[in-house]
Amino acid sequence: MNDLAASRPAKPDATDLVAEEHWVTRDGISLHVFRKYARAASDTPRRVLFLVHGSSQSARTAYDLQAGALGEYSVMNVFARLGYDVWTMDHEGYGRSDRTEGFSYIRDNVKDLHAAALHIETLTGQRELDFFGTSSGALRAGLFQNLHPDRVARLAMSAFPWTGEGAPSLIKRRERLAEWQATNRRSVDASYYHTMLTRDVEGLTDPEMGRIVAENESANGGDSVPNGTYVDMCINLPLVDPAKITCPVLMIRSEHDGITTDEDNAAFYARLGTKDRQMVMISGLAHNITFGLNRHRFWYALETFLAFPDRRDSLAGAMA
Repeated sequence: MNDLAASRPAKPDATDLVAEEHWVTRDGISLHVFRKYARAASDTPRRVLFLVHGSSQSARTAYDLQAGALGEYSVMNVFARLGYDVWTMDHEGYGRSDRTEGFSYIRDNVKDLHAAALHIETLTGQRELDFFGTSSGALRAGLFQNLHPDRVARLAMSAFPWTGEGAPSLIKRRERLAEWQATNRRSVDASYYHTMLTRDVEGLTDPEMGRIVAENESANGGDSVPNGTYVDMCINLPLVDPAKITCPVLMIRSEHDGITTDEDNAAFYARLGTKDRQMVMISGLAHNITFGLNRHRFWYALETFLAFPDRRDSLAGAMA
């Protein structure tokens, strides 16, 4: 898929999308994996896009949100219509995956991703996948690349806290560290999600979004989530080594996002081990970019990155 046009096939109707449930296991834990792709046949193998969810909602709430009259909020629908084979998963303790006594730390979640990647390779034959993660999902995806570089073709991250230094949201979160460490789970409801969506700025998400996210989360498996990523972001950063990342990278920074800082993102970006790197600042978005009024700007940034032509290193390739 070297040509931009080739990466943008005709968009099928939503009714032409196929949805599949899959299951994988990691250390005896049953993990729910979800897939969407266009029913129409493809002349070339579809690129696999794997979406990694964050700390406070399960996979389908994050990436396959059903918002009714508010319009399209499903990232999976958007990219399946663009011709991608789109996958996501509930990490340990989230959604429909097994709830355990564990905290579901980021290093545990990387093992989840590896189990899913093995399953996807068996089904599709594709070993290298494109990854997108936001917040703790970006930490998961970045650490997965560090540990399994041969399985990541392109890596896109938003709301990425590298060291966490000076991040307002993490400063406040550290004040409650003892609470996060005292129990492996915390409750989430409409009030929690409303606060999550407005903590950086008000007016950039629909007023009903907190309720809608809570309803989706309940339908997708639960009303509580693990605390492991909160603990990790309070005391265990940095987890990702930028020098080890040699694949193409996109870093997205929202205009309003207290989970990281411009300086932290710029320092990570400068140390990346690849020259194929992009950093995009998007106005009109806050921390939770998939739920924002300007989510279409995020879709465009990610689509453009994924469709960026591969590098050519021979005349034969240039004439193909």
